[in-house]
Amino acid sequence: MHKLSLKNVELKNKKVLVRVDFNVPLDDNLNITDDTRIRASIPTIKYILHKEAKKIILMSHLGRPEGKVVTKYSLKPVAKRLEELLVIPVRFLDGCVGDRIKKEIDNSSEKVVLLENLRFHPEEEANDANFSRQLASLGDVFVNDAFGTAHRAHASTEGITHYLTSVAGFLMEKEIYYLGNVIQNPPKPFVVILGGGKVSDKIGVIENLLPKCDVVLIGGGMAYTFLKAGGKSIGNSKLEKEKLDLAKSILEKAKQLKKEFLLPVDHVVVDKIEPNAKIELVNEDIPQTKIGVDIGPKTIALFQNRLTSAKTIVWNGPLGIFEMEPFSKGTREIAVFISKLKAISIIGGGDTVAAITKFGLENKITHISTGGGASLEFLEGKSLPGISALTDK
Repeated sequence: MHKLSLKNVELKNKKVLVRVDFNVPLDDNLNITDDTRIRASIPTIKYILHKEAKKIILMSHLGRPEGKVVTKYSLKPVAKRLEELLVIPVRFLDGCVGDRIKKEIDNSSEKVVLLENLRFHPEEEANDANFSRQLASLGDVFVNDAFGTAHRAHASTEGITHYLTSVAGFLMEKEIYYLGNVIQNPPKPFVVILGGGKVSDKIGVIENLLPKCDVVLIGGGMAYTFLKAGGKSIGNSKLEKEKLDLAKSILEKAKQLKKEFLLPVDHVVVDKIEPNAKIELVNEDIPQTKIGVDIGPKTIALFQNRLTSAKTIVWNGPLGIFEMEPFSKGTREIAVFISKLKAISIIGGGDTVAAITKFGLENKITHISTGGGASLEFLEGKSLPGISALTDK
């Protein structure tokens, strides 16, 4: 990594400003339903505490309040959960900039302070220079540990770096390490699994990884556009009509590059997408009135066969409508199979991560990316503003 990280800077007696990603789901009673993102920040926070920083000032966004104060998007519940996880007091402040906030930070007895939602201010997403400067004035060093927002040039991710030495936190460093290796030098054979609803979401990833990988396995809703482009019948399954020519050109490119580009050879189909719908198994061609909802057993076996010898696996997008139990078998069986392999396994994308968590396999995967959009853009080979802006070594 060519950027400074946490271990490259002196933290003792410093006020350390940390951009974290505490954009967690809340229920109607404002209870946190999944604290994964909070837990992911703990190693960085504990390390800074261990290095005797004067103060740790945490900042994050939550939801889409669109520049207004919206009570349901307050970070107050996060402060409570963070306190439980750190087992030390956490001070929550009801703002994020200004003299009052500065004074409250300096006068607080707590070492860890959490600021209110950055996106209550329209200047955050506008990457306003004055707002960036005000945030920077709260600390001596800036640590970006919010990979999930690294693809956004916001005040707290990019703007702030113009005023402070800016380093990667441990979570950010881990993301750069694993995703960077996939782009630069993946151990081979390298297998890419792509699923989810749309071809259009994954075009950049396919174009960037196709020359680097050995095998591409396609499932999920996007598979039907590829199958249609290859002349198969897909019935009433999901189709991106306007992407058929693109799908054809990708199939052609894979052939030219002599890459294996494998599509489902059988399908789980239904008349309507409901959990209690009558399930049928069909081969490659889907009957006119049927809708494909998952890959079938032959496809699962085919995919497992290609994964057996893999040394690197990147997976983005579920292989069926896994949220409904009867249509989750393909995603589950491939996930379980990967969890038992010795390969480097990297999972990205919100739905795929949700599936892995649902199946209880999160501790059996080499790296689960915390950033859906950010991991996609990284795998597309794009430069992410939140990473590019960090101080060079």
